[in-house]
Amino acid sequence: MGMKGKVALGAVVGIVVIGAVSANGGDGDGGSGDKGSSASAQRQAGGEKDAGAAESSEKKAAFAGDGDFEVGSDVKPGTYRTSGNTDDMCYWERAKDASGELDSLLANDNVSGTSYVTVKATDKLFKSSGCNDWEAVDPKAKGTPATKMAGDGGMFAVGTDIAPGTYKSTGNTDDMCYWERSKDAEHSLDSIIANNNVSGTAVVTISASDGYFKTTGCKDWQKTG
Repeated sequence: MGMKGKVALGAVVGIVVIGAVSANGGDGDGGSGDKGSSASAQRQAGGEKDAGAAESSEKKAAFAGDGDFEVGSDVKPGTYRTSGNTDDMCYWERAKDASGELDSLLANDNVSGTSYVTVKATDKLFKSSGCNDWEAVDPKAKGTPATKMAGDGGMFAVGTDIAPGTYKSTGNTDDMCYWERSKDAEHSLDSIIANNNVSGTAVVTISASDGYFKTTGCKDWQKTG
């Protein structure tokens, strides 16, 4: 996947690693004020809820989408969310120091749509460029899970943004469709449960025990079972 200035350690597009892929890290507790009230902007579409279809007008930013933030003083450890990003222009980075060197990277990604990131107390710096404002996620937030999601919508919280079950995406070309099931928003190798790059039809079963589902470059997903 593309990136701004550094090698994206996050979503691996074009490379399929069976069982676990990517590289990133994080943990902590969130605040409040999840964009789209975490139920990820939903609307009625043919009688079914569609995740990532709209945005809630009530938003409370924890910190801006552009800047370098020191963990502990500028930003508290916890899980945060940014939504409504387009064209992979949103880039975020967790770092263990402010040296700016590749070795300082703990996790990073380019984002279209929504991204959830867990900032750990042991992180030193969180960088964000070209993103919409970040909002703290309440880990106890409830939502009405959708049964559809945008194929380039980014990350969806399972059980809150989207319902668990089997989903299908059709008409994908050139292995540009990438999906990922993860157990948390740490973006580490250990976070990834399964992933794949797909041409044609993609079918994936999202478990109720999954934390998040990520989709980029895919056609829209519809729950089939």
